[in-house]
Amino acid sequence: MTRRRFLSAMAAASAAASRPLWAQPTEAPRDWSGQYPVRYPDPDIVALDNRFRRYIIGNTAIRRLHTGTMWAEGPAWNGVGRYLVWSDIPNNVQLRIIDDDSRVTVFRNPSGYSNGNTFDAEGRQLSCEHGGRRVVRYEASGATTVIAEKYMGRRLNSPNDVIVHPDGSIWFTDPIYGIRGNYEGFKAESETKPAVYRADPKTGALDLITDEITGPNGLCFSPDHRTLYVADTGTGREIRAYDLDGKSVRNGRRHAQLTIPGTPQTAAAADGIRCDVDGNIWAGARPGVQIIAPDGAAIGVIRLPENCANVCFGGVKRNRLFMTASQSLYAVYVDTQGAGLA
Repeated sequence: MTRRRFLSAMAAASAAASRPLWAQPTEAPRDWSGQYPVRYPDPDIVALDNRFRRYIIGNTAIRRLHTGTMWAEGPAWNGVGRYLVWSDIPNNVQLRIIDDDSRVTVFRNPSGYSNGNTFDAEGRQLSCEHGGRRVVRYEASGATTVIAEKYMGRRLNSPNDVIVHPDGSIWFTDPIYGIRGNYEGFKAESETKPAVYRADPKTGALDLITDEITGPNGLCFSPDHRTLYVADTGTGREIRAYDLDGKSVRNGRRHAQLTIPGTPQTAAAADGIRCDVDGNIWAGARPGVQIIAPDGAAIGVIRLPENCANVCFGGVKRNRLFMTASQSLYAVYVDTQGAGLA
């Protein structure tokens, strides 16, 4: 070996050794066309803290269930129908994957450029439409009920994500992302500040919860429904927490500031978020999904080859994490369950 080749090899080895854990190449590179790792446990499920190890199932694998979307978002599990619905925003469609045979079909076309989706306690689907700048509910009869489209006489921006409280109220975020251009909806001027809202479907009342966040995105409740978490993909680039006080919130604060693991100087804004029954937040964020403990510490990472936009728990036992990531839908079994309806 020449001196130059020797020095190059030593430099490469040194760089690999200093690379953070999450960025290390897997010991057995995954062939995503085959979907399965060569060894277990899956090398792309990484514990940053020992608290996360209890959630790793040793002989499960991350699977790519579907690919070919333009921007995958809004996964929501229907327990009665045993299917997952998600949005392909630029293509203006919703897709569905059926649990028994993993068959993927077009579920709704057009979809109003829908983004976030969820189901209420009666199994009715709720969707955030960029195109109509509204939140809608699809009834069993096939009719569409508009839950919210204006606040104080002014049009909403582009509702992004939605959840349902046990009291039946519908909470959603309304940033400007869907009206900034014509890719995910229709370019338009904003008439209201980005905000978080609470809609009462019984009375039709729409209450502004907070407009302190410049880019309100994903949101979820804690398992006891005493805390509301909201992901800020605007200037804050953080997950904020609020104490629920009836129909309002108080004590807004930073709950977690996500970073790229191993590079603490690089912020990683959370997109869609969901809580498990232990109070951990599972957040779509680079380099895939980050898991945040109740104290706000990042304890685990699920690495994906694409940017993850949103997540939800589903499956018969609600222990399967579905992940919408750019062009694809992924899933992995975890040793916990989703909290609440989302």
